[in-house]
Amino acid sequence: MPAPRLIIPHDSDGTLPDLAAYHISSRVVHRQYLFQREEKEQFRILMRMYERYSGCRVLSYCLLTNHIHLLLEVPPPPTDGEFGLTEDELIYRLGGLYSRTYVNGVKAELLNAHEIMAGRREGHLRLSKADQKKELAYGRSQMAAIYERYTKRMHSLSEFMRGLLQRFTRWFNKRHGLRGTLWEDRFHSVIVQSGLASRTMAAYIDLNPVRAGICKDPADYRWCSYGEAVGGGRGAAKAQSGLVRALRGHEGHAGTARAWSQGGLSKDYRRLLFTNATEEVEKCSDGKTRVQRKGMNKAAAEKELARLEEEKARDLKIAKVVRCRVRYFKDGAVLGSRKFVNDFFESHREAFGKKRKDGARRAKGSLMELAGEIWSLRDLKDG
Repeated sequence: MPAPRLIIPHDSDGTLPDLAAYHISSRVVHRQYLFQREEKEQFRILMRMYERYSGCRVLSYCLLTNHIHLLLEVPPPPTDGEFGLTEDELIYRLGGLYSRTYVNGVKAELLNAHEIMAGRREGHLRLSKADQKKELAYGRSQMAAIYERYTKRMHSLSEFMRGLLQRFTRWFNKRHGLRGTLWEDRFHSVIVQSGLASRTMAAYIDLNPVRAGICKDPADYRWCSYGEAVGGGRGAAKAQSGLVRALRGHEGHAGTARAWSQGGLSKDYRRLLFTNATEEVEKCSDGKTRVQRKGMNKAAAEKELARLEEEKARDLKIAKVVRCRVRYFKDGAVLGSRKFVNDFFESHREAFGKKRKDGARRAKGSLMELAGEIWSLRDLKDG
C-alpha cells in the first residue's frame, strides 16, 4: 500500500507558514504515446477549468505524449463571511466547470434559501414565532448545504487531480472508443518551497520538451507554460502570471501578467532556460560524433545568449540541474531550504522513526550543484 501523501500544512488562521507548491507528475498506462495535439489541447482546457473552479493555481506545466508535469499551488480556503466564499465568487467558480443552465439552477437554489432566511416565503407570517425560527434555521442549513456541495472539492490537491484526471479519462475514452483506466498509477507529488526550489522546478518542467528532443527552444512548444506565455493568444496571460508566481512568490508577489514583462523577468527566465539547453555531442573512436543529450544547436544557443544579460551564479547552478532527469523532483517528498524541510519534519514527527533526529538531507547526484541550498526530506543514494 502506498505511503500517505504529504500535504502542505496551514496555520490556524488559514495562511501558509511558508509559501509552497506541489510538483505533480503522472504517466499514461504502459507509458504509451497517446497524447497528440487534440489530446493536449483538451487536457489544458480541462486544467484551466478545474483551476478556476478549485481555487488552485497552475504555476507551470508541460504536457507530453505519455506524461504530464504540473507545478500547482493550493492556497488555503478563504475564511471571509459565514461560508467563506461570497455568492458572486461561488457562481464565478461554478462557471468554470458547469454549464450556464446548471449554474442558473444553483442561483435559483441560493435565491430560494435567501427567501426562507429573510422570512419572505409564502405563509411565513402565519407561523408561530417558534416555527418561524425553525424556518429561518432551515433556510440557513439549506444555504450551508449548497456551499458544502461544492466547496468541499475546492482548495484540495487530491480533489483537483482526481477531478482533472477522471474527467480527461472520460473524454479520451469516449473519443477513442475505449474503456478503463488511462493513468499508470496514482500521481506523484513533491512539496516545493517557493524561491530557489520553485524557480528551479519551473525551469525543469519547461525544459522537458527540449530534453526529449521534441524541440530546440521551449518557446516553440505550445503545451508548456513557457511556450504558452511567449506565444500570445488567449492563455498567454494565465501562463505568464503563473510563472511570475513561481519565480517571485517568495517575495510576496501575487503573480500578474504585467509583471512578466516588467523588470526583465521574462528575459531572466529565458536566460535560465537557455544557459544549459544546448545539445551535447561526443566524438567516438571511429571518428563519428554521437549526441549525448538532445537540445538546441550550440551556435544558435550562443547567439541567443549573446543578446541576454550575464547569468547570475545561482541561476547557472539551476541550469545545470534542470537539464538532467532529477530523481529528487519525483521522490524527494519535500524540497526547500534546510529550515523549511526540518520544520516540515517536526510537524510530522510521528510519521518517522524514533532514531531519526532531523529531516533535511543534503542533495546528491543530479542535484549536487545546489547542495546546501536545496535540501530533501528523503536521502536518495542516486539523485
